[in-house]
Amino acid sequence: MKPPVTVNHNVAAHTYESSADGHRAVCDYELTDGKMVFTHTFVPPELRGRGIAEALVRTALADARAAGRKVVPACSYVAVFIQRNPEFQDLVG
Repeated sequence: MKPPVTVNHNVAAHTYESSADGHRAVCDYELTDGKMVFTHTFVPPELRGRGIAEALVRTALADARAAGRKVVPACSYVAVFIQRNPEFQDLVG
C-alpha cells in the first residue's frame, strides 16, 4: 500500500506542492479572468509512480470546484487527467 500523499496549497506562489525524500513536486497555476489556468505539473523522476501528480491535480481541481472557478488545462498532464476523469470535465471553461 502506498503512503498517503500530502499536498499543500502555496497560495502566494500559485502552486500546489508535495515533498518527499528531499524532492518537491508541483502543479502551477495562474488566476486569469476568475479562472484557474493550469500551466505546469512536474514530479521529479525520483518521485514518479507514487501517485503524486494525481494527488496534486485532484486537490487543485477540488479547490477550483469549491471556489466556483472554471479551469483551463494549459498543462498537458492536467488536460489528460481531466479527459480520463469525467467527474472534472464540467470545470473546463
